[in-house]
Amino acid sequence: MTCNILVGGGWGDEGKGKCITYLCYKDKPDIIARAGVGPNAGHSVEFNGEKYGLRLIPSGFFHRDARLLIGAGVLVDPEVFLYELDYLNKYNVAERTFADFRCSIIEKKHKERDKASDYLSKKIGSTGTGCGPGNADRVGRVAKMAKDIEAMQGHTTDVPLEVNQALDEDEYVFIEGSQGFGLSLYYGTYPFVTSKDTTASTAAADVGVGPTRVDEVIVVFKSYITRVGEGPFKTEMTQEEAEKMGIEEYGTVTGRRRRVGLFDMDLAKESCMINGATQIALTCVDRLYPQCERVTDYSRLAPETKKFINEIEGETGVPVTIISTGPDLKDTIDLRDELL
Repeated sequence: MTCNILVGGGWGDEGKGKCITYLCYKDKPDIIARAGVGPNAGHSVEFNGEKYGLRLIPSGFFHRDARLLIGAGVLVDPEVFLYELDYLNKYNVAERTFADFRCSIIEKKHKERDKASDYLSKKIGSTGTGCGPGNADRVGRVAKMAKDIEAMQGHTTDVPLEVNQALDEDEYVFIEGSQGFGLSLYYGTYPFVTSKDTTASTAAADVGVGPTRVDEVIVVFKSYITRVGEGPFKTEMTQEEAEKMGIEEYGTVTGRRRRVGLFDMDLAKESCMINGATQIALTCVDRLYPQCERVTDYSRLAPETKKFINEIEGETGVPVTIISTGPDLKDTIDLRDELL
């Protein structure tokens, strides 16, 4: 059996969508399970020249033989869920996508409370998707669950049972987290964080997998770092500096311009430690080092790029096994075989 978890190492926006797409295309897992907070986090997926922005459906949807599951720890907005089923109709996702029957439901009142709160919307920089109030209702034991909602009938299952049975049968389960370590309610830049923990341990708990069943924890870092919303950012540069470097990005869910900074080694070390990282995926190397664009052979990377990668490995003690050098799947250096 194989159970791998992928999580973000920064404040989200690390390029998890590209990494998940590559790994699911290459490794073809039997189950792809979504962990994380809920529809406040977006994954950008590019496959066969088409781009998709997703908030709930697992990013490996294009792998048609995989069952797509959403763990009980994830908040579900039925409107977003049903929209994405239709949005991805040509991949037959409706026939193989199921949320755990215990998922908490985001209602209209949660989104209204989120947007009406000056503290959440202005000071913290909430996405306004109702996740904070939704999680508050779950903690208060008054939230509705997916099994209680008409719109979710026919779309629920027992995710832990499915996942653990798959592992018992030596199938491959891939768990994708959302957002990033720096937004963890416990370990992030509190109070400028999301409404729950975002580490690999919680991703496993979200889908009902015990820690002894996890084989690999892949933490994704971008070659520079970005964040959307308020909060401390010690390596942040001005927007003018970012534009000179050719780095200008916008959030998948909010459309807000991302703040940009240099790679934060201290954050990376802490993220790898608390997540229990066994591998690092490094994205957007081509944005930081344009001469490395679309390189697929590690030996052809520029010396300064190799030095940067070696520094990350030396400081974190974790091998960099996936290096993304462009938006396409083929723009990837895969060094995982070297670990064997």
